[in-house]
Amino acid sequence: MYDRCTVSAKHQPDLDFEQAFQRLEETVQALEKGGLTLAQSTSLYEEGMRLAKICSQRLDTAELKITELQNAFLSQVNGQGASNG
Repeated sequence: MYDRCTVSAKHQPDLDFEQAFQRLEETVQALEKGGLTLAQSTSLYEEGMRLAKICSQRLDTAELKITELQNAFLSQVNGQGASNG
């Protein structure tokens, strides 16, 4: 599990949210399980932070898209209401 987690985000910056979140969960589980050297733990923690950043970026992008869609819808509805009234 350790090797798969550390390779993923470094070599695949285009992970989607679900992939990044799954790998983040695996990283957390590996850290919580223990039995790692200090170097392994540090490397996993660093990888976890990268994955958390990817997840945060994907959520921010989704939030922006939803806001834009809502604004476009409201503009369309308000524009139709003004022309009908």
